[in-house]
Amino acid sequence: MNWFAKFEKKFSKYAIKNLMFYIIVLYAIGFVMNTFFNGLYDAYFSLDFAMIFKGQVWRLFTFILQPPSNSIIFVVFVLYFYYLIGSVLERIWGSFRFNVYFFTGVILNILASLIIYLIWGLSFKLSTNYINLALFMAFAMEQPDMEVLLFFIIPIKIKWMAILDAVIFGITIVFGYLVPFLPRNVWYSLYAAGFLAPSAIMCYANATAALVSMLNFIIFFFLYKKGPAKSSTQRNFDKAMRTAKKAQQNARKDYWQQNSGNTQGNGGTQSGTYSSASSDNRTQQSQTQHAKRGVPKHRCAVCGRTELDDENLTFRFCSKCAGNYEYCSDHLYTHIHVTGDKQ
Repeated sequence: MNWFAKFEKKFSKYAIKNLMFYIIVLYAIGFVMNTFFNGLYDAYFSLDFAMIFKGQVWRLFTFILQPPSNSIIFVVFVLYFYYLIGSVLERIWGSFRFNVYFFTGVILNILASLIIYLIWGLSFKLSTNYINLALFMAFAMEQPDMEVLLFFIIPIKIKWMAILDAVIFGITIVFGYLVPFLPRNVWYSLYAAGFLAPSAIMCYANATAALVSMLNFIIFFFLYKKGPAKSSTQRNFDKAMRTAKKAQQNARKDYWQQNSGNTQGNGGTQSGTYSSASSDNRTQQSQTQHAKRGVPKHRCAVCGRTELDDENLTFRFCSKCAGNYEYCSDHLYTHIHVTGDKQ
């Protein structure tokens, strides 16, 4: 997506830094409104196209006040969780791309509600549920091995929660459009499980809302990943991996040549001597080079680069990896976390 790279270069200065902080503030305001002024949000601020077409255009912006939870007990944890997700995504992607991803979700949410109103005549008041779900799915793609406590008790990796959400999503979309062809017992079974609505029109509306609202996730992670703006770090990683693999193959080749020369018996004494001598020369040269350059203090666990390779590189330890793993600035936020169960 070369056009996106050009777009980012031209307009990145307009990106809102720390965007998720301001979104969380809006959610907090919405929570206070719902708690102390029950009904005020639905009456004046929700995404209701029947009222928008009557002139209440501010609803196109104020619907985002709807918090992800109205529970007094869990709202603090939920808001912190989404702030964490947004902050991590902004650090990984950069402020501009995160801004585009989030506001694309907002626009698609509005578009889905408009489509439903124009086709089926329903004033489908979409909340921020799909916007937050798109953030969660993106976070799961970037940090699949991060663990959270389900119900504050059960440790579970983010990727499994995302897979479960994707399955529910798929059922809502696919079976929502296939309702006319489903046997009644299947339909009502899915309705009892909470996947489908009791009426066909509501099933169509739910399927349309889910499909359209999540298009930003589909676009960014099935199309954008192929673009140069996304793959620049990946290309550096692949290059480092190819270099490391080639070095490993050469080292293995030298090892087998040396050992085969030493085990050939009397007839292979001269070959073994030559192989040993050449190996000693390489070892001596390597030691001489290290003595000249000095012993590195930092080494990236992904690409193997040290401060001797590039004096501008910075290195940090990852607090989420099991063990003392150090990463360079290119891989600090893009590496796969090493967990204790991976040996």
